[in-house]
Amino acid sequence: MPDSAPPTTLLFHLSDIHFGLEDRGALDWVRQEIANRQPHAVAITGDLTMRARHREFDAATRWIQSLDVPVTVEVGNHDMPYFNLIERFLDPYRRFREIEGLIEREIDLPGLAIVPLKTAVRGQPRLNWSKGWVSRSSLAKCLAAIDALPKGVKVLVTAHHPLREVGTKGTALTINGMKALTELARRPVLAVLSGHVHDPFDIIEQTPAGSVRMIGAGTLSQRVRSTPPSFNELTWDGATLTVRARNLGEVPTRAMQIDDVPENALPPREAGEPVAPVNQVPETDPPVH
Repeated sequence: MPDSAPPTTLLFHLSDIHFGLEDRGALDWVRQEIANRQPHAVAITGDLTMRARHREFDAATRWIQSLDVPVTVEVGNHDMPYFNLIERFLDPYRRFREIEGLIEREIDLPGLAIVPLKTAVRGQPRLNWSKGWVSRSSLAKCLAAIDALPKGVKVLVTAHHPLREVGTKGTALTINGMKALTELARRPVLAVLSGHVHDPFDIIEQTPAGSVRMIGAGTLSQRVRSTPPSFNELTWDGATLTVRARNLGEVPTRAMQIDDVPENALPPREAGEPVAPVNQVPETDPPVH
């Protein structure tokens, strides 16, 4: 008898929920979609909260615990204590205690693994700590996890920041991003999943070791950039990874996706800044209170 086709794996990729400024209607819709579709896993690539306040983490925890599927959560720059610098440096993940088992959790599925790569750090030798930094230890941990997988298993890497060094050395979106991408290109990585910029994207990045696919999810908060709140629906059939940018406005995926990665999540304000064709740029910058 011929071999049966491998089962299709369904994953939901969420990012930048920003509890405290969450879009409640979008979150209710996503939770219902998860209940109806029962994805094999949900990957949340950071910025659960707006200012890492206790009440924001409490709301995020209740929402995540209401999802009856495996979940992995990356830490975003907004999830580090914002006002308490002592806690930020000495115990930055204390407010994650109720869901600490989900933080940077590796998930193994048939023929597919989700492996985290931490890009949010507690401090940096530059003024803007909101941007990403791939430390030597974080990259080594990610690569070791990939190298330990059985032969033939494909990998999705989850990170908060896109691994693009947009800007100069001092302003780069993610320092050591190209170094990380180059190492990932040498391994069976299907794509790097990330968030941070609040618009979806699906681009190929060239490295000295080959190409790497980078997939970004939009936001589920009020802090929209140029596209409505959304999440990514990923399907893997053993040969092809397909991405749909799901949104309540039923905007087609390609119209949701930006063609390049901006340096931040603020709406475009200058001609030529990356923006999706849907171009729903808010008249004023997203709230940050």
